[in-house]
Amino acid sequence: MAIEKIDAGLLQKAFLAGAYNLERNKDYINELNVFPVPDGDTGSNMSLTIMAAAKEVGALSNPTIEELSKTISSGSLRGARGNSGVILSQLLRGFCREIKDKKEITTEVLADGFVRGIETAYKAVMKPKEGTILTVAKGVAEKAVEMADKNVSFEELGEVVLAYGDEVLAKTPDMLPVLKEAGVVDSGGQGLMEFLKGAYNGLIGKEIVDVKATATSAAPKVSVSSEDIDTSHITFGYCTEFIILLEKEYNMDIEMKFKEYLTSIGDSLVVVSDDEIVKVHVHTNHPGLAFEKGLEFGQLTNMKVDNMREEHREKVIMEQDRAKAAEVETTKPAEPPKEYGFVAVSVGEGLDQIFTELGVDHIIQGGQTMNPSTDDVLSAIEKVNAKNVYVLPNNKNIVLAANQAASIEKEKNVIVIPSKTIPQGIGAMIGFEDSMSVEDNEASMIEAMGAVKSGQVTYAVRDTSIDGKEIKTGDYMGIDDQGIKAVGTDITEVVKELIKEMSDEDSELLSVYYGSDVTEEDAEALVAVLEEEYPDYEIELHPGNQPIYYYIVSVE
Repeated sequence: MAIEKIDAGLLQKAFLAGAYNLERNKDYINELNVFPVPDGDTGSNMSLTIMAAAKEVGALSNPTIEELSKTISSGSLRGARGNSGVILSQLLRGFCREIKDKKEITTEVLADGFVRGIETAYKAVMKPKEGTILTVAKGVAEKAVEMADKNVSFEELGEVVLAYGDEVLAKTPDMLPVLKEAGVVDSGGQGLMEFLKGAYNGLIGKEIVDVKATATSAAPKVSVSSEDIDTSHITFGYCTEFIILLEKEYNMDIEMKFKEYLTSIGDSLVVVSDDEIVKVHVHTNHPGLAFEKGLEFGQLTNMKVDNMREEHREKVIMEQDRAKAAEVETTKPAEPPKEYGFVAVSVGEGLDQIFTELGVDHIIQGGQTMNPSTDDVLSAIEKVNAKNVYVLPNNKNIVLAANQAASIEKEKNVIVIPSKTIPQGIGAMIGFEDSMSVEDNEASMIEAMGAVKSGQVTYAVRDTSIDGKEIKTGDYMGIDDQGIKAVGTDITEVVKELIKEMSDEDSELLSVYYGSDVTEEDAEALVAVLEEEYPDYEIELHPGNQPIYYYIVSVE
């Protein structure tokens, strides 16, 4: 029997099936990342966004459409990560606003919901770009309106709309040259289609899976705790944890060799695996080497690096002061909020320290390899006791989530400074002046940020051709704000070429932040070369301790 209307139960089933399908295909979506860097995370971001909502939707018993709409909207909004996740949450938000007052959904209501979702998502993006998830979503909405006018069943509408969505997706490389050069379709658009296809299959009863159970237990059921590890005599300073989403053969022999390698660079090793993932915990002085080895088997997620020496020192101090602090806290009146507060996204002990010294109140750990969610940003804002809170995303893929958090926060005045790199965030903090007004400081920080040119050096995870450059797996790549500027097998030469591309006749200051896989000696040797190359520049060297990126550089 043809489906003419969708009630709340069927909507719940379809949404959870769509979420499951997106989560199941996230690794494939990650592989569509244009740049061959070890941080292609569109699929992971969209999956985390949708599963945040799915967990809450799956827990509902006999909900109404209004309850479902509220839960889907709020869950995806707070769980949104990265630009693709935020856009997906906005598509869902607009759709839910359209259907929330309906008792049941017809094809006309569905089409209207798609249209409202498009309107909401386009408004959320400052400079919408065609050839992206927005283009695919717009094509789907337009075809849904066309089919709804023909008074067809949901089965007919779904088949035609999904086929057209795939057509639009296939054309995205023609709209964005960078996609065509890399030989991929838009990853965000692919993620949207995986969600819609899963939802359609759930609607018509195809590929039946226990989607509710999947939604409520999506996180891998393996865990490693470091709570009881003794850190009083620390040989290896970084507690490194990550999950490998397996893509290549992984058996007992391979695992033994993997463990042998990790043991050669660290200790306190725990490796737990099942058919699809490997959870790794190791103490090492070179987290990036562990990450790089893990990448041989698949994509990485849940990457975390903690400085145990610093944590141990802080723990001892906290233990000594705990009783006294507790006593003071019980009698101490709440402090009045200060005028200005700051939240910044950072990764790496050295970079964290720089932001703290510049006055940042709360640091969110994250960046390219794991984008903080809207809820993470909200939580950080709540922890800052200030009337006006400036948020520095320090990554282009976190700006939308920060803006979304600012729109939700009602008690404090939140100002998002749209910094897209760590150096821009540092420049923005330097541009702040306590004596100026909120508005003047916002302008000053944005102006200071605009004077900073940023670059970073990492390695390629696959062979590709992009920006007119042939890139081989393992090559060093120098990437600035516009794209890949240098490729080679000699890291010093790549850094030199990158800085040459970033510099102009007005450049005066060069800052270099070296990562966790670079020794101080190697960094100093690089700076010595740069001082010969640029004798008129003031050159500053800082330990950033960031993973993945050997060097972050800025030119002002």
